Amino acid sequence: MTATFRRVQRTPLRQSRTWALFGLASLGLSAAALAQTSEPLLQQSDLVYAGAFRVPQTSSDTATFNYGGTALGYNPANNSLYIVGHDWYQQSAEIKIPALVNSSDINSLNTATILQNFADATEGKLQQINPSDPNPQKIGGHLVYNGKLYVSAFSYYDGADTQKYSHFVRPLSLSTTGQVQGPMVVGSDPHFVDGYMTLIPSEWQTLLGGPALTGNCCQAITSIQSQGPSVTVFDPAALAAASTGATVAGTQVVGYPNGYQLGPGVSTQNTQFNLTTKITGVIFPPGTRSVLFFGRQGTGPYCYGTGADCNDPADSSKGTHAYPYQYQVWAYDANDLVSVKQGSKQRYAIQPYAIWSFTLPFEGSGGMNLIGGAAYDASTGTIYVSQMSTDTNSSPVIHAFKVPKATTSSSSTSTTTPTVPDPPTSVTVQ
Repeated sequence: MTATFRRVQRTPLRQSRTWALFGLASLGLSAAALAQTSEPLLQQSDLVYAGAFRVPQTSSDTATFNYGGTALGYNPANNSLYIVGHDWYQQSAEIKIPALVNSSDINSLNTATILQNFADATEGKLQQINPSDPNPQKIGGHLVYNGKLYVSAFSYYDGADTQKYSHFVRPLSLSTTGQVQGPMVVGSDPHFVDGYMTLIPSEWQTLLGGPALTGNCCQAITSIQSQGPSVTVFDPAALAAASTGATVAGTQVVGYPNGYQLGPGVSTQNTQFNLTTKITGVIFPPGTRSVLFFGRQGTGPYCYGTGADCNDPADSSKGTHAYPYQYQVWAYDANDLVSVKQGSKQRYAIQPYAIWSFTLPFEGSGGMNLIGGAAYDASTGTIYVSQMSTDTNSSPVIHAFKVPKATTSSSSTSTTTPTVPDPPTSVTVQ
């Protein structure tokens, strides 16, 4: 079994740097800012498969990773991941990352240990993001920042467009009670911010106006959500200082409101966005200017109906189909996000500089190709991606990719790109 990347679109690195140096100079940026805005753009070959690990099996029907594996959040203090378990119960746990194993045999993988047992990270407040909605509310993301745990949440089917809030703040200890703050909302529309989160590299925080990104995409009511990747710059510390019901400032730098979808149309066959798209994670590696969104895309003929009606062997349910499905990355240039922040571009006008698909070992979800989330360890340059419904009892497998570190001089505009290590023997890079 191999893990592969397939290129869909690519922008030459030299051309990207030329734009950074000359186009951004017109904005009056300093030499230091020009240096960072000419940092390299990651391409598909820069993400090198490093291996995978399993999650623990539990005996509980509710406190389990079965049918879960969403909302990944990396904790550097413990080299661990916060992760949501079974979809029905929305319980969070913290697992210790074991040594990665690169193997085609799932039984040879190491298994994570549980550092913190399953708990409701919102302490019963999850429904408060949308009290009038009888449909499920779900955890969208975990983010560790300055000794606190930030939790986002969304209404799965907000048909009445009544969701008001999006975020909570709590201690890192899931057993600590009585200290959950929220819900609050980041920015003006919770539907664009109530999912995945990641940190912004320090060298980009001044240009973008904050230390973190939060966003969401591709939930059930497409007309009130982003029709493509979405992220908003925010300051988690402002959430920690806010009270329940507060609105915390945020600047949306990518987002596609109704009528401005990414790609040719929501009901078309394409690799950019349609009603089968699922985007569940975002990372922003330091030393680059790449903002990477992870998810899956339906690439076949678009169809609404049952799986049998739409010739979809992976999904028998009645709904939207575009079989076959592929794991996919949408890669954006941070310079475009800066342009939106500075007002020279519209949030819905910017486009990915590249889109690529990839495969993973151990595909066990019948071709659904669902990614539960993504998280990033900046100290080692490791991306963690959750492959859902793959292991025993439909539990996830966590895969890892290494990103080579770029060296950029703060006193000049030159950039040295490191040599990318050879892929492991069980991985093919195309």
